[in-house]
Amino acid sequence: MKRTIIYKFIAAVCCLASGSFISSCKDLTEINVNPNAVGPDQVNPNLILPTVLTATANNYLSLSYHDIAGVVQHSQFDAWFDSHNNYDWGGDQSWNGYYDILRNNELLLRRSEESGFEFQQGVAMAMKAFVFGLITDLWGDAPFTDALKGDQEDLSYQFPAYDPQETIYKGIIEYLEQANQLLSKSADEYEGIISDADIYYGGKPELWRKFANSLMLRYYMRLSEKQPDVAKAGVEKIAGNPVQYPLIRDASEDAVMGFPGNNSGNSWPDNTVNNDPSGSNYRRNKMCSILVNKLQELNDPRLGIWANKVEIPLVVDPSLPKGTDKIVDGKRYLSPDKTGSAPIDTDPDYVGIPPAVSSLPSSYNLNPTPGQTSMNPHVSFLNDIYKEEKGDLLKARLLSAAEVHFILAEAALKGWNAGDAETEYKAGIKASFDTWTVGSKYATYVAQPSVKFNNSVEQVIEQKWVAAWTASLEAWFDYRRTGYPKLKAGPAAIRQALPLRFYYMKDELDLNTSNANAALDRLEISPYVQADGKNSAWSKIWIIQGTNKPY
Repeated sequence: MKRTIIYKFIAAVCCLASGSFISSCKDLTEINVNPNAVGPDQVNPNLILPTVLTATANNYLSLSYHDIAGVVQHSQFDAWFDSHNNYDWGGDQSWNGYYDILRNNELLLRRSEESGFEFQQGVAMAMKAFVFGLITDLWGDAPFTDALKGDQEDLSYQFPAYDPQETIYKGIIEYLEQANQLLSKSADEYEGIISDADIYYGGKPELWRKFANSLMLRYYMRLSEKQPDVAKAGVEKIAGNPVQYPLIRDASEDAVMGFPGNNSGNSWPDNTVNNDPSGSNYRRNKMCSILVNKLQELNDPRLGIWANKVEIPLVVDPSLPKGTDKIVDGKRYLSPDKTGSAPIDTDPDYVGIPPAVSSLPSSYNLNPTPGQTSMNPHVSFLNDIYKEEKGDLLKARLLSAAEVHFILAEAALKGWNAGDAETEYKAGIKASFDTWTVGSKYATYVAQPSVKFNNSVEQVIEQKWVAAWTASLEAWFDYRRTGYPKLKAGPAAIRQALPLRFYYMKDELDLNTSNANAALDRLEISPYVQADGKNSAWSKIWIIQGTNKPY
């Protein structure tokens, strides 16, 4: 609508300048048409579908592999680290990209309805729920009811009201109920399915139906602290009706997107083939010591899939003469006087960087090359697979069987009718092990005293946190809801607590002021807000207000 108004204004100015406003002017909205292009009123839904799916998966992975992985202490950067390690997000986080996806998805939905393509309608409803869910989980209250109406004549939609988060969650679940019904038929009962256009599931409606119901399960569990009765009824409805509400139960059914790896736009992020031949982005991303230490404590074989061993281990030997600092047989030997007071990790196999360890994390563990071009040989690099542009393990993972099993385990521990807690807990671990190619080691792993089921939600969430590697958004939302794992901010973080939400962006505050301010008024200030005011990453959104979680 804005664009149309601008074009007509330019046309009027041009015509007035020519002195022939009445007789010789053309509307530039007519001129600005490509006669060879397919318009939105004719486009095939299958042409829009890949755009929606790829954009959603890329955005989800980018957050999960980068800054949110830093928040939940899966990883830490040793250079250009402020936003990743220290939560210095700058107070202007834009949701424009997510609403762009929703606009494309709305076109997909409309054209699917007009074409009578029920499969694509079901997919569009599921993706609408997923992206709106992501927006409200990240920011809190947001445009929902009045969103996606900017092309209507009513100019008030240019500045939409923010719906309360409670309303958005209710709407998400309603979308998913619709998706469940639309996707309930066998593949041969649908028209217009092109398997190559569906880059998640290859045009299989039964898998999309499982995705929609598993996503519904996720959102009912989101409500478990705020609206326990609603959550209990919803989870029990789904868990107790597997025919009506089939779920993702096996790792082969995970909602994932692989990468062709043909160019920088369709490759795994930070790879050294198409995106960053210098390798700087790969090098600066290290595993966090919190995750490394937990994996070592549990003798977890996934560690070797996710990280390389230390190139040069440190050995501090009190028997060495003072001033000793030498490399012998691939190890760096030091006398105690050479280590100083800085914390060091002498593990011979895997070493992670502690969270927000200092203002110069590249110096950690006596790195001889601190700075932006760090090549720290005393901290584990990510596995070499993360240098590649594509691979069997390099996938954006939006929802997994492991997550579903852990949700059901948690629900059972709450006393809800959702199956057997121990069975679901073990199934969650097994699904994650299968995903990361270590399924043969599952039986030995779960037999360990440290892994054996102990009937606690904390243990379930801890395993779910581990399984969320490269999908860390869910770990953040779980931490916010439960307080588990018991993560603490590092000494260099800008607040001594983990953040809880994204900031509303400046454009919204400046242009949609009254609606943005109404949403700000509904936030709850925590002790860590400090000088930010209510538009703070440490303000509490509706879903955790009154729950005393996570702090």
